[in-house]
Amino acid sequence: MDGKAAERSRAAFVNPLLKILLAQLALSVALAAMFWGISGSVAAYSALLGGLTCVIPNAFLALRLVVPRRDPGAGALIRAAYIGELGKLALTVLMFGIVFALVKPLAAGALFAGFIAAQLVTFSGFLMRDEHRGSGTEAEQRNKNGE
Repeated sequence: MDGKAAERSRAAFVNPLLKILLAQLALSVALAAMFWGISGSVAAYSALLGGLTCVIPNAFLALRLVVPRRDPGAGALIRAAYIGELGKLALTVLMFGIVFALVKPLAAGALFAGFIAAQLVTFSGFLMRDEHRGSGTEAEQRNKNGE
C-alpha cells in the first residue's frame, strides 16, 4: 500500500473513532446536566465522572490503534489492539478506584449511569457509515475487478 493510500485509510479509520469519543463526551455532559437539574450537584459530578471513566480509557485505546507503527502489518495492529484493550481495562479499574477513594460525597447510581450511558454510545459506532461507502472507493473497485 503506498503512502497516500495508507493515509486515506488511516483518516477513514480515525473519523468514526473521533465521532464516537465526542458523542460519548457530549452524552456525559448532557447526562450530568440532567442529573444536576433532577438530583443536584453531587449526582451531576458523579455522572460526569462516570462518563469520563469511560471516555478516557476509550481515547487511550483509539490512540493505540491509530498511532503509526514501525511495522504496518496486521500483526502489529493486533498487538496494538491487545495492548490498547488491556490498557483500557486497567485505566477503567484505576479510574473507578480513584473516584471511589477520593470523591466524597458520591452518588454511585449516577456514576454507573454515566459510565453505562457513555459505554452504550460505543455500540452506535456500528451504526455509523462512512460517507464514501456507496461511492465505490479505490479498494472496492480493485475488489470488483478481481485485483
